[in-house]
Amino acid sequence: MVLTGIFLYSPIALMIVFSFNAGKSRTVWSGFTLDWYSQLLKNELILNSLYTTVLVSLLAAFFATVIGTAAAIGFHAMRRRVRQFFMTVSIIPAVNPDVITGVSLMLLFVFIRSVTNIELGFFTLLLAHITFNVPYVILSVMPKLKSLNKHLFEAALDLGATPFRALCKVILPEITPGVVTGALIAFTLSIDDFVISYFTAGSSVQTLPMTIYAMTRKRVSPEINAISTLLFLVVLTLLVIINIAQRKESRRVKH
Repeated sequence: MVLTGIFLYSPIALMIVFSFNAGKSRTVWSGFTLDWYSQLLKNELILNSLYTTVLVSLLAAFFATVIGTAAAIGFHAMRRRVRQFFMTVSIIPAVNPDVITGVSLMLLFVFIRSVTNIELGFFTLLLAHITFNVPYVILSVMPKLKSLNKHLFEAALDLGATPFRALCKVILPEITPGVVTGALIAFTLSIDDFVISYFTAGSSVQTLPMTIYAMTRKRVSPEINAISTLLFLVVLTLLVIINIAQRKESRRVKH
């Protein structure tokens, strides 16, 4: 386990350490500095890419959570065989290689562009992120629906609640942990995505991973170490929050 941990995390640790290196060397330590982080705040390209990434991630997580939660509730109400079919179909984007998903979405958007005035850009990028995030929300919400007492909804209807009110007051509060987990996973995947964004963003929009990739093609600047460190810490923080939320929910269910 120790050797596995060293193999997996030593490159990340090295990147974090040299993001504080005063020199530009990737092998020689020249002293501690925060200059590379301060230069990030002056780099308009990186700041614009960061703004685009955060905005797309928030919007994609919101819409994917709404669509995925509604789809999970609909699938749960279906008969078993029909539910298994739709679950299998909905999970395909999650298990499909990113490059295939990205190319297929790009071809779809190019076809739509041929019959409409929609160009590859922010809108197509957002649609692509929503598309590959929805399956993860469904997978997060479905276990919560399966653990529910199937008579809760019927009891709410017997007490005079409308179907919509019973959904909002009974079902949604019970599956909220799954919904929140799905939203955090969707946000994490969006902020970290490169392949699908590369094929669907066009030339007018760049996300932060795309900007980092473009910077590495020219020369490896210490600014890349700094921005990669920040991105790693954001993703790590979200994963910690997800794990803590899941542990609290499992303890609540046991008690």
